[in-house]
Amino acid sequence: MLIRVGYELVYSCPQPTPMVLTLNIHYSRANDLVKPDTLDITPATPVATYRDSFGNWCVRTVLPVGVTRLHADAIVRDSGYPEAVPQHQTPQIAVQALPEDTLLYLLGSRYCDIELLNDTAWSLFGGTPLGYPRVQAVCDYVHRHVRFGYEFASPTRTAFQTWQEGRGVCRDYAHLAIAFLRCLNIPARYCTGYLGDIGVPIVDAPMDFAACIEVYLGDRWWTFDPRNNQARIGRVLIARGRDAADVALSTSFGPNTLQSFFVVAEETTN
Repeated sequence: MLIRVGYELVYSCPQPTPMVLTLNIHYSRANDLVKPDTLDITPATPVATYRDSFGNWCVRTVLPVGVTRLHADAIVRDSGYPEAVPQHQTPQIAVQALPEDTLLYLLGSRYCDIELLNDTAWSLFGGTPLGYPRVQAVCDYVHRHVRFGYEFASPTRTAFQTWQEGRGVCRDYAHLAIAFLRCLNIPARYCTGYLGDIGVPIVDAPMDFAACIEVYLGDRWWTFDPRNNQARIGRVLIARGRDAADVALSTSFGPNTLQSFFVVAEETTN
């Protein structure tokens, strides 16, 4: 299967504005790129690239005064199969036996305020079986508890606030599930990427980047999606981190306005 992915972001800046962009497809999908997601900036602006501490590809640039268009259009080869799902008996690893590089994902972070949710997490899920059943119980709860709506989007909402309000967008579902899992001593991290309506009914709404989570069970990380709560076809990872603060699509260091925003993720034949 071939999937076309890309974006167009248009910014307006009243002064030269340094910006860090995390928009490139994750290096783990590099061999799947039939057509690379090369960043095109109009007007042309010098850029520098680097890998952040989580391994994500990032771009540094300075947007000039006025209107700047960021654009990419890529083709990704995909298996066409739904995401792998753990077996029911896939175990949870005791904290003392976890690999050192997973321990960071047990800690609280900017949007995953676990200290406010610890008692709630154990009250809700302490009686569930360890391992995959417990993770799925968390995702089931978050999927039912949170009402989705683009009008509920907020750049400052934390996991605790999502639990209190019972509403949000995909990043809020992800933050709440991550926070609960970390409270339960299960490493969980935030992911952002492309997810088209492939193999599911088409949603009549503007497309956006999609958040999901990865959870460490057994001897590997597994993808879970609390918002959709089902294995999906054609997810294309962009970046991973502790929460949305680590994988912001753009981080600006000066005033700017996002004038327009367009994302595409769809099956294609060429």
